[in-house]
Amino acid sequence: MLGLMINDMEKRELEYLIKRELDEIIFDLDDHRIDHLVKNAMRDRYKTLFQLLRRVSTDKECLRYIPKRTKNE
Repeated sequence: MLGLMINDMEKRELEYLIKRELDEIIFDLDDHRIDHLVKNAMRDRYKTLFQLLRRVSTDKECLRYIPKRTKNE
């Protein structure tokens, strides 16, 4: 387990960056031109980023980014 000390401004910046990255992944996952192997890697990255978001954001903010279940999960 690692710890990190940040102030409120840095926390808000991390939250903003993570949300923007999650939004980009959501947008790209809907693109039919992207290969399935790349999409699987994107889903793994999404899960990791979502876990980070849960640590710096409120439950209400996280609701929008809850990963959707797929048929093969």
